[in-house]
Amino acid sequence: MERTFLAIKPDGVQRKLVGEIIRRFETKGFTLVGLKFMNVSRELAESHYGVHRERPFFASLVEFITSGPVVAMVWEGDGVIAGARKVIGATNPLTAEPGTIRGDFGANIGRNLIHGSDAPETAQSEIALWFKDEELVNWSPTIMGWIHE
Repeated sequence: MERTFLAIKPDGVQRKLVGEIIRRFETKGFTLVGLKFMNVSRELAESHYGVHRERPFFASLVEFITSGPVVAMVWEGDGVIAGARKVIGATNPLTAEPGTIRGDFGANIGRNLIHGSDAPETAQSEIALWFKDEELVNWSPTIMGWIHE
């Protein structure tokens, strides 16, 4: 079963969209296996956004993600990485489709509400960065037979 990392950013938390965002992934049929409500340290932020270290917007990414609490999550399911990216919508909310999180609630690229892993390798490294193995719960909801063959 595939897993992905998602984080509701400080703007999503401040705008009280946490429940709505989680609901969308539950309704899609994905399984929540890890959840933390936390303040992000500068060290964690710099590690998370390390691939952007040489880009001019790196400092603003770190400042923003550390500016308030986030909800860090691990979700599991068949095709969860690609499926979550579809639920999230395009990076720029102005071009995100209606019905996606960013399309429905986002205002601009700097306040796009949520982060989602973009590939299996990224998901694996981000999950390991944000969660210890013992913080993840292995379980199978009884409803799964009604969602998947």
